[in-house]
Amino acid sequence: MSTVIDFFVAPDDTSAAMPLRARPGPAHESLPLGNFDVEEAVVEWECLLVGGTFADLVEAGEPRTDADRDEDECLVCALSPRLCAALAAAGESRLRDVAASWVDLRARDGEVFDAQTAHGIVGGLVALAGSARRREQGVHCRVG
Repeated sequence: MSTVIDFFVAPDDTSAAMPLRARPGPAHESLPLGNFDVEEAVVEWECLLVGGTFADLVEAGEPRTDADRDEDECLVCALSPRLCAALAAAGESRLRDVAASWVDLRARDGEVFDAQTAHGIVGGLVALAGSARRREQGVHCRVG
């Protein structure tokens, strides 16, 4: 089964939850991706970029849920302001390090990402987080 993942910019959690049944429309700047565990990845990216442990971030409720999925619906969650700020500030060297570290983390769990794909995902998020920051908004994710 294929999973569609859309990271997008929204002004708040309520606005972010609106595309629960539909993908974010033209009102939302978005980054469409697919087929990886987003909730796990978001926590891993935050650990890699700003520190903390996986267990601590999960216990703190990261990523924060904007709208929870039911049977045929999707999940909408928010990236933490701390992660968004770190992504927006990441330079190319840091971006490459995080992407490579993420590939290594996923490999330990038997999931294969090549470095170029990981770099593209993280790089897309860096651009999206920068845009969100300029607009004083947040980055959210729809999975469905």
